Amino acid sequence: MHAPGTHPPNQPALPDWLAAVAVAGSVYADDDARVSLAIDLARRNVEHDTGGPFGAAVFDAAGHLVAAGVNRVEPLQLSLAHAEIMALVGAQQKLGRARLNADGGRYTLATSAQPCCQCYGAIVWAGIDEVLIGARSEDTESLAGFDEGPLPRDWVAALRRRGIRVQRDLRRAAARAVLAAYAKRNGPRY
Repeated sequence: MHAPGTHPPNQPALPDWLAAVAVAGSVYADDDARVSLAIDLARRNVEHDTGGPFGAAVFDAAGHLVAAGVNRVEPLQLSLAHAEIMALVGAQQKLGRARLNADGGRYTLATSAQPCCQCYGAIVWAGIDEVLIGARSEDTESLAGFDEGPLPRDWVAALRRRGIRVQRDLRRAAARAVLAAYAKRNGPRY
């Protein structure tokens, strides 16, 4: 067991540049600022060649950044190292609990692109109350060639039935531009 705020030595590593960009405790006043951070993290991840074109961040109810993550699948050769998973793991370790909202607080996950089937499940179990999304899965698939896997037919309604609010298409054009830049730099993944 690790004390809240500490990380086990075997936790998948985030790139060195991330800590200077996403400072825990910083306040992001609104949904636009929160999803903008996720998209900026995705853009920087592509520019630094430290992983795929995805970024995510977890915020508390007051807009404080709890933890951030970027896609690290290829550098770590770890299929679980999606941006959302990395951000959720960081938040869980920082707060010292698997279900973030177990303290009665509310937590938001901002992500540069619609969560895949793996991250969809993680959102449910991690205690997220709201999801802010930039690009859609069809953008991810058509622009960068990623397979997002199967989701329930009406996945947004399924999350809402669980009390999880979903907002889509926030800064979608900016998120799409990151996916296109990744494909241009690395070639599509078809």
